Amino acid sequence: MISTEPLRLDFLPWEYHRIATDEERERQAERQQRLGGSLTLAGTAYVAESAAVYCDELEMGERSYIAAHAYVTGHIALGSDSTINPFSAVRGRITIGDGVRIGAHTSLLAFNHGTAPGQPIFRQPHTALGITVGDDVWIGSNVTILDGVTVGPHSIIGAGAVVTKDVPASTVVAGNPARVLRSRESGASVAPTSDLASRLTAFAAKARDQVDDVLARCWDGERFVDRPGLEHEPAIRPWCDAIEIADVLLRRTPAGHTRDDLVRRLRARQDPKSGLVAPGDLADAGLEVPSDAGLAVLEGPASYHILCVGYALQVLDSSFEHPIRTDFEPGELDRLPWARHAWSAGSAIDALGTALARNLHDHKETGPLMTLLGWLTVRADPSSGAWGQPHPDDGWLQVVNGFYRLTRGTYAQFGLPLPYPEQAVKTVLAHSNDRRMFSGDNYNSCNVLDVIHPLWLARKQTRVGLDEGKRWAEDQLSRILDRWVDGEGFAFAPDGSDDRAIPGLQGTEMWLAIIWLLSDYLGLSDALGYRPRGVHRPEPLVGNYPLG
Repeated sequence: MISTEPLRLDFLPWEYHRIATDEERERQAERQQRLGGSLTLAGTAYVAESAAVYCDELEMGERSYIAAHAYVTGHIALGSDSTINPFSAVRGRITIGDGVRIGAHTSLLAFNHGTAPGQPIFRQPHTALGITVGDDVWIGSNVTILDGVTVGPHSIIGAGAVVTKDVPASTVVAGNPARVLRSRESGASVAPTSDLASRLTAFAAKARDQVDDVLARCWDGERFVDRPGLEHEPAIRPWCDAIEIADVLLRRTPAGHTRDDLVRRLRARQDPKSGLVAPGDLADAGLEVPSDAGLAVLEGPASYHILCVGYALQVLDSSFEHPIRTDFEPGELDRLPWARHAWSAGSAIDALGTALARNLHDHKETGPLMTLLGWLTVRADPSSGAWGQPHPDDGWLQVVNGFYRLTRGTYAQFGLPLPYPEQAVKTVLAHSNDRRMFSGDNYNSCNVLDVIHPLWLARKQTRVGLDEGKRWAEDQLSRILDRWVDGEGFAFAPDGSDDRAIPGLQGTEMWLAIIWLLSDYLGLSDALGYRPRGVHRPEPLVGNYPLG
């Protein structure tokens, strides 16, 4: 008869494959037979009797074990010679490599709740991104690793650390939140915060040295394309991105292109009647653009051209030849998709506000600016400081992204204060903690920009959330600086799974601006030696003009 007394092996399971008796091996076989779910267990794997193991899928390699009183659920893959020690919790979709040591009382939690204000926690949507731990990793006791984290191979996580972001390979991290202390390869000390200024300086120098290669890579002989090697419809934005990239880093036009030729090409695409820039191609500089009644400020493909072409002309010391039609009825703003697509609604307001700003700057025409600002003031939600409502599918994503676009084109461009800055900061920070929106395809320049610009803008009025915002900004800088690809620049979504992960002009232009905003929020932008002058310029466009 097999004993039911607590086993020494439950607490010392590394002894199992070497010294276990026949009785102990029989007992372990029965223990494994009682496990539910889909099982793939090596012959020398060990699961403690007292461990609470309720997995939908469980894989365990040779000489791996789950020790006493561990709590293991979900979809777990444990490599060879890897261990989950006593009283640890490993829950969710988690992949653990070979030779990994997980210390006692440690938690790997591959799921999360939403944190949107105004909704009880138990009603918040769940997220589950998963956790990946590479080979040859030592995770100390009482560590917590949160959903979405990847721990690189050969790394060490110090006891008591709270890991909220990816751990680079071959590093030692510790603290709450965990930060890199040193490299295991060189033994050199790493102080991310104090060393950040020098990293920014080195990054900017590298980008300047390589900018001509980045731009040449995206010139197909006739036109600029966002990313080489892909089929593209002829587009105007890549030209504008190329102009801004060369300007921000080198204060000149892209190599091989004159200022006069670029101005002529951009101005040639403006419709004299609507003032909008029609979609199409700049390769033919003499192209005549017929008036198009279908072009609209609030919708359609021409709306973003108000931003990119207007600012590209400005950095070239030029401007639109014709004013932009900005007549609208307040009811049109009410009919924008605020309920579910606040980003689209906010981008429409951005285009309208920018058109008004361009007319004031370029042609000294005020237009219905007061009507727009009055509508925005009345419609702003005092509880969130924003426009629109969160949704269970994507939390505050649409609201925050729409907030950035809307405020960039209005309050920021006219140098006006936000209506509810403290509430807006709280909403943006709640969104920044939604890890599903900042990993994989969602780790992209739009989503990061849509957080840092509102935080940067609101800081002019309030210090609410500043410490949390700075921690977030430091983490984002540490994450993106290493994503620059030599000779190619930045991808729009550097960790993505589609062609947006290919470096291109849009990603490079946006991330350069984001890096400046993150650095300036931390008081470190001087280390970069550049300052955006285009779409993402920090100064108001028309802040010194009378509004009435």
